Amino acid sequence: MLKNSLYVFLGACCFGILSTVVKLAYRDGFKFEQVMLSQFGTGWLILLILMLLFARRKVTWKQAVRLAGVGLCTCLTGVTYYLSLQSIPASIAVVLLFQFTWIGVIIESIVYRRLPDKATAISIAILFLGTLMAGGILGTGELQLNLKGTLLALAAAVMMALFVFFSGRVETGMPAITRSFYTSTGGLVLLTVLFAPNVFTGNVQMVSGNGLWFYGLILGTFGVVLPVLLFALGAPKIGTGLATILGAGELPVAVIASVMVLNEQVTAVQWIGVSLILLGIAYPQWAAQRSPGIQLAKD
Repeated sequence: MLKNSLYVFLGACCFGILSTVVKLAYRDGFKFEQVMLSQFGTGWLILLILMLLFARRKVTWKQAVRLAGVGLCTCLTGVTYYLSLQSIPASIAVVLLFQFTWIGVIIESIVYRRLPDKATAISIAILFLGTLMAGGILGTGELQLNLKGTLLALAAAVMMALFVFFSGRVETGMPAITRSFYTSTGGLVLLTVLFAPNVFTGNVQMVSGNGLWFYGLILGTFGVVLPVLLFALGAPKIGTGLATILGAGELPVAVIASVMVLNEQVTAVQWIGVSLILLGIAYPQWAAQRSPGIQLAKD
C-alpha cells in the first residue's frame, strides 16, 4: 500500500515542475503549440524506445484504443489548463485545477456506489484549505474571475480526475511501459489533430537547434514518461480516491520549483498552505495505520 501510494505521489511531483519549465520556455520565445508538441512528441519517443527494449507485447486494437483514451485525458488537462492561464491569474487557475481532488473522490463514490470514508473526507477538507492558501487566494482581496478562463481551469480539473480514475482501471494487467506508450500515443494524436495546420506548415518545430529539444526532453520526461508510468504502477492498487489525494503533491513541488528556479516570492501564508497540503496527503496513510480496518485501497 505504501509503495503504490509513493508511486502516485512521485508521479504527481513530476507534474509539479512542468509549470516552471513551461515559463522558462515561454521566456525563450517558444509558443504554446511548440511546447505542447515537444513535450508529448519527446515523451512518446522515449516510451517507444523503452517498450521496444523491455516490454514487447502484442496489443489488440481494442486495448490500444482504450489506453489512447486515457491519453486524451492527460493531454486535455494540459491544453485546457495552459489556455486558462491566458485569461485568469496563475494563482486562481492552480486552485481551480486542484479541485480534481474532490472531483476524483466523487467519481469513485458514484462508480462504486459508496460514500467516502471519514479519513478521505478530512483529507479533502485539509487539501482544499491548503490549496487556497498555497495558491495565494486567501488574503488577496477582491477576485476578478473571467468566465472562459474559469471554465477552462475547471475542465482541466475534470480531465485530471478522469486521468487518475482511468489510470487505475484501464488494462491494469498490461505491463506499465506498454500501457504508458499507448496512453502517450493518444495524447500525441490529439495534439497533432488540434495543431495540424502548424505541424504541416513547419511553424511548430518538434526538434531543432534553437533549444526546443532541451525543453522537450525535460517536459517529455517529467510530463509524460515518469508520471504516466508511475500512475500506471500505483493507481490500480490504491483506488481513485486516495490517488487523487496523493495527486495534490503537484502543488507544493510547483511552489518550491518556482522559488528555486524562477526566484518567485512566496508569502508565509503560502508556505503554511504547502504544509497543509502535505498534511492532507499524509493524513489518510496515518489514519490507516491507526485504524487497520479503514479500506483506502480499491476493493
